[in-house]
Parts: sequence; structure tokens; C-alpha cells
Amino acid sequence: MSLTGSYGPVDEAVALAVLRRALDLGVRLLDTSDAYAAGRNEQLVGRAVAGRRDDAYLATKFGWVLDNLGNPSRLDSSPAHVRAACEASLRRLGVDHIDLYIQHRVDPAVPVEETAGAVARLVDEGKVGRFGLSEASPGTIRRAHAVHPVSALQTEYSIWWRHPEDELLPLCKELGITFIAYSPLGRGLLTGAVTGSADIGAGDVRAAHPRFQADNLDQNLRLVGEFARIAFSLGCSAGQLALAWLLSRPWPIVPIPGTRSVSHLEQNLGATAIELTAADIAAIDAAMPRGSGSGLRHPEAHMPTIDR
Repeated sequence: MSLTGSYGPVDEAVALAVLRRALDLGVRLLDTSDAYAAGRNEQLVGRAVAGRRDDAYLATKFGWVLDNLGNPSRLDSSPAHVRAACEASLRRLGVDHIDLYIQHRVDPAVPVEETAGAVARLVDEGKVGRFGLSEASPGTIRRAHAVHPVSALQTEYSIWWRHPEDELLPLCKELGITFIAYSPLGRGLLTGAVTGSADIGAGDVRAAHPRFQADNLDQNLRLVGEFARIAFSLGCSAGQLALAWLLSRPWPIVPIPGTRSVSHLEQNLGATAIELTAADIAAIDAAMPRGSGSGLRHPEAHMPTIDR
């Protein structure tokens, strides 16, 4: 998402270089959506994997209907829309199948069983490999899984937001579902790249996020400062520590950190070499206790789209 303007402008050549360097370094999962930049993000990913399709495991999402300006306006996970969205994503990506097809948000107007059945038919036709959900509740996951196996759940999870530990992660372990953690770096806040509101530029979607506003941002930056000091003591960056913390969890986690530069990509991958001790984990928990982050994790207007 960050490669097509969500956090500010990105030169296309730079964006392609990031994606291709990721593949060169052995990164397999490339995560996109038909709602990111009104489909332009899928087109970018398609150009990046052209000629090396076997190097990439492509995940894209469906379920949003865009308005005339290309912004998500309403949900539609009806079987007809699922099929039409899949065909459109295949064209934009320039591929003959999508490895992981994820319902972007649960559509309360369409029983999830119908949506799962629609994806199952696409699997049978070879257009989709596996079915995933995003921001789905435990009850919804079980209902969908009873119709067609849910292979992945994509939901926000980081040292900021640990709510998935209560029910979602144990359920994923029970059902054999891979957990894909989006915003594992707190939309950049955990890296220390944001030091104040002045660092949120024009066109940056974070300006609308409560965590980056006024007193919330001040409180969160104080917490990040403590977190960064632990990272410094361990000889790594704060971003690397945030990712290493996720990889140390007792559940199988696949973090998907977004980045707009090759150097940050390479730095993120350095997290895989960090082994945290029990004492390190305890220090992190003391510096950033669960629930200590300030502000809603999405703009208030977006919260009703989160299945609960």
C-alpha cells in the first residue's frame, strides 16, 4: 500500500526497485488489494513480478466498491462481486491465478458462507489458490472455515495492538490458519521515523489516524522513546526490534512491513537474525505494557468496518 502514495508520493522506478529487491532477497509474500490506489497498486505488483512469477506468492484482497474518486465507499462481498473483482485483479496483476485471495473486510450484508462459497468456486477453477479473511471475528472465521478452509487471517498486530492474542491467535493455531500481521511497525511509529506531527506530510493517510494526532501522538512518542532505548541496548533499530518481537511470539506470525525504500527493506529483513531472550521480552513488556498506546487504531469512521 505504501508504494502507491498512501504515505506520500513514491517514484514508480523506486517502488519497482523495492519490490524486485525484495524478491531478490527471498521475500515471497507480496500483499496488495484492488482498493489500494484504485487498482494501481496491483498493476505495480504485476509489473514487478513479470518474468518471475514463480518467485512471488501473491495475495490480494476484494470486497470494497470504490467511488468516482477511487476511494473505498461501501462493502460488497456478494458472489457476483467476488467473481468480477477476481477477474479484474487477475487482469491488473497480469497473472492467471492469485495465490491467496482475502476478503478485505467482512460484509455484514452478505453471509460469510456465501462469500466463502464464491471463493471456493474460484479455487476449483484454478483462479485462486487459497482463501483468507481480514479483520474477521472468531465467529465469522469459524463459519467461513466450515464452508471452505480459511488459510490466512490478516489483522493488525504489533506491540501497539495485542488484542489478537486473546482469541484470534489461539483460534488460528487450532484451525491451522496462518496469521498475517499488518501494520507490524505501527504505521511507521515504532521505527522512530515520526518525531512529531510535522513528519506527517500532505497526502499521508496517517493524518486521519487518532494515534498520530495531538495528545495521542505525544503519549505514543514517549513510549516509542523507551522502546528505542531497548533496541539501542540490543544493537538493533527500533523497527527491527518490533519485527523481532512479533517473530518471537508463540504463534506462527507473518509480518508484512511496508516500506518505500530499499534500505529500509534490507533493514527490516535484519530482524530475522535477532533472537530475543526472556529478559528482553520482559523489558519490552515493561516499556510498552499491553494497552499503553493512545488513540484508536483506525479513524473513528472506519471502525464500523471491523468485524466483532
